[in-house]
Amino acid sequence: MDEPKTTGGTFETHEFLQPAGGRAYKLYVPARLAAAPPLLVMLHGCTQCADDFAAGTQMNRLADEHGFLVAYPEQTAKANPSKCWNWFKAQDQVRDAGEPALIAGIAREVAARHGVDTRRIFVAGLSAGAAMAVILGETYPELFAGVGAHSGLPYRSAHDIPSAMAAMKGGRGGSNGSNGVRAMVSKPSPHADHGKRLAQPVPTIVFHGDRDHTVQLSNGIEIAQQARNVHSGVGSSAALRASTERGARAGGRSYSRTVHTDAAGQVRVESWTVHGAGHAWAGGSQSGSYTDARGPDASAEMLRFFLSLPRAGSA
Repeated sequence: MDEPKTTGGTFETHEFLQPAGGRAYKLYVPARLAAAPPLLVMLHGCTQCADDFAAGTQMNRLADEHGFLVAYPEQTAKANPSKCWNWFKAQDQVRDAGEPALIAGIAREVAARHGVDTRRIFVAGLSAGAAMAVILGETYPELFAGVGAHSGLPYRSAHDIPSAMAAMKGGRGGSNGSNGVRAMVSKPSPHADHGKRLAQPVPTIVFHGDRDHTVQLSNGIEIAQQARNVHSGVGSSAALRASTERGARAGGRSYSRTVHTDAAGQVRVESWTVHGAGHAWAGGSQSGSYTDARGPDASAEMLRFFLSLPRAGSA
């Protein structure tokens, strides 16, 4: 695996440790770092590592252009033999425990060390990493200002390996069937602390290929539905308004893009279906694994979505 190509930045290796455990992570610091820079936490898929994911997504190149930090936590073979984030384990779907606490700890450590704008910390991932990104948006909504999920699964869609396999194939092995997602938002929120929400719903952008036979498209649809339900079900907010456009990458794949806006016209949920694409990062580089160079540029579109979000409040 070649080192991701950059233009003068540094790709540093760090170790985050806390009493309950730790994880290694790599941090990309561009040569020209913005004042109070944004931070993007990138979560790799199964069998991948930080270098592989950085090379495939080319997110470090975008960091060079825009002056933001990119952190890549790495799963260990000890925690999961395939280096998958354990999104399907109940203990890794809650706040202040398991892998969500470790990844949140990495984000806070980087933010404190580099003077990050705490209103602009985002998390995105692929496959198992996308499922964990969704979990982090649910469990740490005051920390993460936006979630990007590529080829992932919705929150609480599984509780063990058999239910995870069922969920990946389009069944609902956990508590989140198409009715279950709707029912969940009427129950106490996973964001809640003694009945009080910790933060507003987290804006979410979803990418999924409609020929993905590893994690079926229905999962991406569920992620977007879940995000819409939470946004529409808070306070007196009206239902989000949806509009869909269709397009194609020049010489590449066609796609459908649906945006869901609030009453003020701000996009809160955005969902891309990449037609003909399998289980791969759209627009990614062949220097990394699980990429599809023919698709629209998911990295650029996620970054555009994140940086366009209003910076109301602070973490």
